Amino acid sequence: MRSTTGPGALDPFDYESTLEACARGERLALRALYDRESRWLLGVALRIVRDRDAAHDVLQDAFLQIWQRATTYQRELGSARGWVYTVVRHRALDAARRAGRETAVGDDIEAYADRHASSHSASASPSVDADSLNRCLEALDERKRECVVYAFVEGYTHEQISRRLATPVGTVKSWIRRGLIALKECLS
Repeated sequence: MRSTTGPGALDPFDYESTLEACARGERLALRALYDRESRWLLGVALRIVRDRDAAHDVLQDAFLQIWQRATTYQRELGSARGWVYTVVRHRALDAARRAGRETAVGDDIEAYADRHASSHSASASPSVDADSLNRCLEALDERKRECVVYAFVEGYTHEQISRRLATPVGTVKSWIRRGLIALKECLS
């Protein structure tokens, strides 16, 4: 039986309407979003910045940005929950860069992901359920899966992944690119 709280829960929380309420200036909507997702978003930030105080700062900055930029969210471009997680991830990567950690996941990979995300047809489902994503990740060969998870879940840079896997950076970039292509095909 699945949990009734947290990511992937089977409950009626409407992220899109909540984010649109934030855009209208409804503070209770922001509070509901914070109550709903903050502990998981803190985990995302913590994996990237690797410091609890810095992760809390990232989360605070991210929620301020969510509040201020909620008007830029558009339902037809993707899920509101994904948009929120992207804001937190980008704030955490910015904080890691400012703290002197290595550069964030390569711009070429992010540009690739952005380019392919925007090329989806309007009929394509903008959200992906966790079971489908897990199934598609399991279908990847081990090295591609490791690289994609290290880069997009753990927030590692190409150089960090390269050192961790004792593999050239170019190979890591190639595995990430091929892994993203395979995930896109699997999820479409």
